[in-house]
Amino acid sequence: MHVMVSKLEQWVKPIAIAEASLYTFHLEATKNSEALIEDIWENGMKVGLAIKSGATVEYLAPWTNQIDMALVITVEPEFGRQKFKNDMVDGGVGPDTVHKCAEAGANMIMSGSVAMRRREDPRSVINLLRNTCSEATQKRSLDQ
Repeated sequence: MHVMVSKLEQWVKPIAIAEASLYTFHLEATKNSEALIEDIWENGMKVGLAIKSGATVEYLAPWTNQIDMALVITVEPEFGRQKFKNDMVDGGVGPDTVHKCAEAGANMIMSGSVAMRRREDPRSVINLLRNTCSEATQKRSLDQ
């Protein structure tokens, strides 16, 4: 779960109860990153930190021993439904574009509004995204 809300701390337990395995957040969205990271771990989830395209990787350096994943996003945070960027393989990731991400080597997909727009069956959209990446990963390992 990539969380982009105010008061990140109040969402840790509900997201853990919803069975998320990874809680990804932006450092600038909290005043106490260390306490938030600890809370995420205590609730049985892995920790991910997200940086937007203008940030340098050095921004993550102090946290590398405390996180499980770093997410570099190339779209503007806080604005859903952005157009897919072929050159970045980001933005607007969904059923029509996920194959491009998978072919580029993505093994994890972050997709916001596409699953929620299909409220009648978001699980099928999520499964499609997951399966497309899994199949591409398997194909790459067979090709090697």
